[in-house]
Amino acid sequence: MHTLQVLEKKLGYTFRCKEQLQAALYHSSYANEHRCCGVSSNERLEFLGDAVLGLVTADYLYHKHPDLPEGDLTRMRAALVCEESLYEVAQSLGLGNELRLGKGEEAGGGRCRPSILADATESVFAAVYLDGGMEAARALIHRVLLDKEQEEAVEERRRDYKTELQELVQRRSNQTLHYEMIGATGPDHAKLFTCAVLLNGQTAGTGTGKSKKEAEQAAEAERVEAEKKAKREANRAAQKSRSEKKKGDK
Repeated sequence: MHTLQVLEKKLGYTFRCKEQLQAALYHSSYANEHRCCGVSSNERLEFLGDAVLGLVTADYLYHKHPDLPEGDLTRMRAALVCEESLYEVAQSLGLGNELRLGKGEEAGGGRCRPSILADATESVFAAVYLDGGMEAARALIHRVLLDKEQEEAVEERRRDYKTELQELVQRRSNQTLHYEMIGATGPDHAKLFTCAVLLNGQTAGTGTGKSKKEAEQAAEAERVEAEKKAKREANRAAQKSRSEKKKGDK
């Protein structure tokens, strides 16, 4: 059986246009080495897939938890769509085996790199959306992610944000971190708190929750996910720069 057919079987979706699935598997390092063949990277698909995943997840949480406030829903969504979660999906689908990587990325262990696999997962979500529409994408995301996630795992990821944020701060010298309550709304029996986490006196993230602690957790989640996103973008830019340099040296 062709490898793409194997992947389609794992996805539970058969593409009408196989090129859509293939395009989702082209890493930027591969695309840079095959520009003469008209190959484009999966970065645009990743952008679209991130939006599709966010909408499907938000809709799922909104209807599953009708009584939870925005702060709780935001933290749960962040935990569900984080890099770790998408990496686990990629592993279950065997995406690492199907990726098209440049020689340098291949030699550097790119097939096992969580950030690359998480990005590819979003690209595949986008490919299904473009090929079969929102309902096909929604069904896939539920099948491989939302219906498999356990509430306990989500809660564990939420608790880990404080640790991750503290580790990020400790990696750099002369960094100070503290929290500041910046608002509270609603009646006493249903008050919502808004907290900011400040890094060296500058706002690094904000969040809302039913308690001050929940608001702090939401602010921590926002900052950690922003840091991870920035790191992924920096890695992609560095990889693109290396690939272009190699091409220029030839």
